[in-house]
Amino acid sequence: MLILRANDIQQIYTMRDAIEADKQALKSYTEGQSDVPLRNHFRSQHGQTLIMPAHIKDLDICGLKVVSIFPANPQLGKPAVPAQVFILEPQTGEVCAMIDGTYLTQLRTGAVQGAATELLAKKECDNAVLIGTGGQAASQLEAMLTVRKLKNVAIYGLNKAKAQQFIYDMNHRFAHFGANMYYSQNLDADIAKADIITTVTTSHQATFNGALVQAGTHINGIGSYTPEMHEIPENIVKQASLKVLDTKEGVFSEAGDIIDPIQANLVKPEEFIELGELVLNRQYGRQNDQQITLFKSVGTAILDVYVGYDIYCKAKAMNIGINI
Repeated sequence: MLILRANDIQQIYTMRDAIEADKQALKSYTEGQSDVPLRNHFRSQHGQTLIMPAHIKDLDICGLKVVSIFPANPQLGKPAVPAQVFILEPQTGEVCAMIDGTYLTQLRTGAVQGAATELLAKKECDNAVLIGTGGQAASQLEAMLTVRKLKNVAIYGLNKAKAQQFIYDMNHRFAHFGANMYYSQNLDADIAKADIITTVTTSHQATFNGALVQAGTHINGIGSYTPEMHEIPENIVKQASLKVLDTKEGVFSEAGDIIDPIQANLVKPEEFIELGELVLNRQYGRQNDQQITLFKSVGTAILDVYVGYDIYCKAKAMNIGINI
């Protein structure tokens, strides 16, 4: 079995690699070439654990992610949300890889937004807004910078000091992209001129004023993943010309951003398509630079398994990781 840590992955696997893998994963999902059972959820004395399996039928790849939420872990010097992804060898059924699931989740989540932005945003985008500076924010920023040559990225977080430290770190980490990254002192003004808006928070209310969004803007809702959470303004869900989801099954059951507008009869379920449909047929995509487009993701184990297997193959070929 090959053990792959975050730094092992970073040596061999790029955001561009992950974007392409995510596209293929969701294409397989939309084509019915995957089996993603409902995740099992266990509560224990100190936290909760989710077990998320998936099988990619056309490639015969099986795997699962084990992710736990243990709030007191930082007091023990451990991550609050530890995760591991296990990949099975297609020929033997043996566990062939154990991959750092925390980093892999960040990577594939950034990448799925990157895939959506690449397929839905205008070709020429100068200004972006990133709302949220938590654990998923860096990969979201990297994905936007990877698929569009941005000039300015306004970054906003409720904790200004934390956001400014994040911006300082990102300006060093992603200096090669050449974008001006700054703290948004006036979020409304930055929203009004944004070509891309990505929100990655667990907010229970809209994180920006939808009335200020200009024609042609692409919006990504990445953070909220329960019926109680609402990052995206309802008027944007209604107004968007293209409403795209990572998976209908996941979003329609978990994302309050989308569930509530449907229940309020502001939109109908048939107005939404899956990102895999865009990968299969680009004609479903943006038709002009005036359309507002929306992508909503709650995540799916198919992304973890597909990207995880791709990483495993590259690591094995390059002799990266720890063999046990």
